[in-house]
Amino acid sequence: MYPGLGRDMLDRISLDQLRTFIAAVDEGSFSAAGRRLKRAQSMISQTLSNLEGQLGVRLFDRSGRYPVLTDQGRALLADARAVAGDIDLFNARAKSLAGELEPELSVAVDVMFPEVTFTDAVVAFQKVFPATPLRFDVESSAVVEPVLEGRCAIGIAGSWLLAPPQLTHERLLSVKVPVVVSSRHPLASHRGVIPMTDLAKHVQIVHFDPADVSRNFGFGIRSEKIWRLSHLGAKLAFLRAGFGFGALPLHLAKADLASGALVQISVEGSPPRGIVMGMSAIYRTDSPPGRAGRWFIEHLKQEGAPEPKQKKSPSSVSITSTTKRRQSSRRWLAKKKKPGRRS
Repeated sequence: MYPGLGRDMLDRISLDQLRTFIAAVDEGSFSAAGRRLKRAQSMISQTLSNLEGQLGVRLFDRSGRYPVLTDQGRALLADARAVAGDIDLFNARAKSLAGELEPELSVAVDVMFPEVTFTDAVVAFQKVFPATPLRFDVESSAVVEPVLEGRCAIGIAGSWLLAPPQLTHERLLSVKVPVVVSSRHPLASHRGVIPMTDLAKHVQIVHFDPADVSRNFGFGIRSEKIWRLSHLGAKLAFLRAGFGFGALPLHLAKADLASGALVQISVEGSPPRGIVMGMSAIYRTDSPPGRAGRWFIEHLKQEGAPEPKQKKSPSSVSITSTTKRRQSSRRWLAKKKKPGRRS
């Protein structure tokens, strides 16, 4: 039993009221909570007023421009989250035990994810689940919102995204992101780590999605001269043309690095071999993936896992040691049999 909510209170209130209360707190206003829950502001206000009447306490002070939690509301917020979280966990476990097969699987994918790994997973998925339609959106970076709103069951996101607590994360693989320039660019001939003062003289090309405010990309701004591009392919083309320097996922730049069209550089404040970013599968905790979605996530993990290193078998080590001992013994016997020596 939760100390702030007695049994009589729990019997009178609904899960919808608790979720509305939590949304209003998280979003900071009733109108924003309405947008998150896809309801009119008046419905949010009425739901919270009914909840306050049933509880017999005021949850919000509405005297200002935005509603502010009262002391009573603040005391009950943790309990409300605990109740809602337990229901989410209950539903998730039930769905997992039922082993439901989704009628459709929808996935939002960040463009930073290796395309070969993803397309291989799609090909394999269609063979294993031929009757389950697969729908996916490749986004510049805004993959959190489609999952939160229920438009996509699974998101493939990077560690640079600031995801809300109602999402569950599962680590998939890592992506190397080196800083590169065209071989014709002045920075390409620089030896060693390039200081910030030199970087500031050149254009930095940044992959930027204006529709996504949750991005927190690891490679920061190094120059006052910035060109922002919302298309990763355009960024690659601009870097090839020698317009500036920028960070690219290794799987996208690999062919150009091998041919010499692009050159990796070391910049002040970044790891010498480039940044390594984690990629994860995300989904709503209260709506975990079913059998098809679970298979898809696990397949992405398998595709991204490094190949295991081969270890020498104990038998091969034993044979090698025995051979060395025999060779040493033969050399000792040969010395003993040389003329002039007594046996």
